[in-house]
Amino acid sequence: QVQLVESGGGLVQAGGSLRLSCAVSGITFSSNAMGWYRQPPGMQRELVASISLGGSTSYADSVKGRFTISRDNPKNTMYLQMNSLKPEDTAVYYCKPSNPGFNVWGQGTQVTVSS
Repeated sequence: QVQLVESGGGLVQAGGSLRLSCAVSGITFSSNAMGWYRQPPGMQRELVASISLGGSTSYADSVKGRFTISRDNPKNTMYLQMNSLKPEDTAVYYCKPSNPGFNVWGQGTQVTVSS
């Protein structure tokens, strides 16, 4: 059974930082490219950052230079370091394999940035 457990969200002031974690079980983590997604209130879910099997990363323009995605294969865990947070980063953040055919989602973790 696949499980994706996001954690690390919270309430932070603009300019602050948070580090999200994604614990993965039920799949071979090291064989999957992974992504962080977010869904702002009233909006569609969007891809924020992704990391390949070899560790190559890509980011949405809106977070480039502020967010850093990383993975720890022995721990089956992925991270998202978020710096210089803005109110528009407020959303529920999710992680999953970036394969579009993979359609299992965790419960997400809420990030709220106050101005």
